[in-house]
Amino acid sequence: MSINGNSILLRAIERDDLKLLHLWANNESIQLMLGGWHFPTNMNDQYTWFENLSCNSLNQRFIVENEAKQPIGLANIININFKDGNAEIGLLLDGQFQGKGYGKKIVEAISDYAFFQLRLNRLETTIISINQPSLKLFLNKCGWKQEGILRSWYYRNGTYIDKIILSKLKEEHSNQFL
Repeated sequence: MSINGNSILLRAIERDDLKLLHLWANNESIQLMLGGWHFPTNMNDQYTWFENLSCNSLNQRFIVENEAKQPIGLANIININFKDGNAEIGLLLDGQFQGKGYGKKIVEAISDYAFFQLRLNRLETTIISINQPSLKLFLNKCGWKQEGILRSWYYRNGTYIDKIILSKLKEEHSNQFL
């Protein structure tokens, strides 16, 4: 199954995608803007990670393709909690596709899927505070709300940086398109 968005497609990760994922995982400029800590990854690690993916997992990851069926990034829905109706989402866009409107399309496609197919009520994401393009995307273009700041959460290049917590409710998402 795939998730269709406006000019994008979110599909399962295939073995053929692993070389590209390996490049993104080892791209310092991409990793600087993501949360968490990322060690250099070799192809054996990439294959092991891939073998552990499961469609039955409460953590789902997707390749994002553009209109030309070219992989342009990753999207995920993780920590899916069906009992309480919430999950976390995230995305990664290859640098050459940033600033072209794909981020908004990805967030909308994941949100539509989570709210209307999985019947979730709340989505959350966290963003490193130096990632201003992602903050503007979620807050200004996609209508998410800032819930809080975890101060000095990340350590990058000798500096502690805040983690910003954002969320969106199904009701807010539905009202956005009225």
